[in-house]
Amino acid sequence: MNAAALPADTASRAGRIGPNAIIRVGEVLTARIGSSGTWALFEHAGLVRYLRQPPGQMVEEAEVRQLHGALREKLGAATARDVATAAGRATADYLLGHRIPKPVQRLLRVLPAPLAARVLLAAITRNAWTFAGSGEFSARAGSPVQLTIRHNPLCQGLHTDTPACDFYAATFERLFQVLVHRNARVREVACEACGSDACRFEIRW
Repeated sequence: MNAAALPADTASRAGRIGPNAIIRVGEVLTARIGSSGTWALFEHAGLVRYLRQPPGQMVEEAEVRQLHGALREKLGAATARDVATAAGRATADYLLGHRIPKPVQRLLRVLPAPLAARVLLAAITRNAWTFAGSGEFSARAGSPVQLTIRHNPLCQGLHTDTPACDFYAATFERLFQVLVHRNARVREVACEACGSDACRFEIRW
């Protein structure tokens, strides 16, 4: 795969993101600041109902944006980054445990890393609607691997001095470390929150 772009979302998919972007943040917060602190933060984001009953289906991307914004507002940029990173890793672990078939995982682990990366990129691209929402995802194999999200729903209205897509970067990194090469590292080299025209990630090992 030289390059792949996500087709236009259907009306039922547009503007929605998988519930891991909320559920895993709640789990990480509970472990770090306790139930009461987590409850207060979710209440600030207007999402406390998701603590009472975790979402079982796709959620509005605006809700995910509200939650990640509340992390920065209430915890500060550095702690918010740590929480988002941990939640991204937990999301990847959930996908490895429940969504990616074990035979496929075993195959990827024995393939040469460049070939495994191509196979994984194809799978990520097919399922990009579950995390990119109304954004546009594309991927390019090579050295480095390049991932791009245009119109990133989590960056809408956000202005930062440093790249802000820690949740995405950590998810990608964990998947590549487990399925492609244990030394895989993801770096966000451009971010819409910093004024770039897209959020771009490079993966090297």
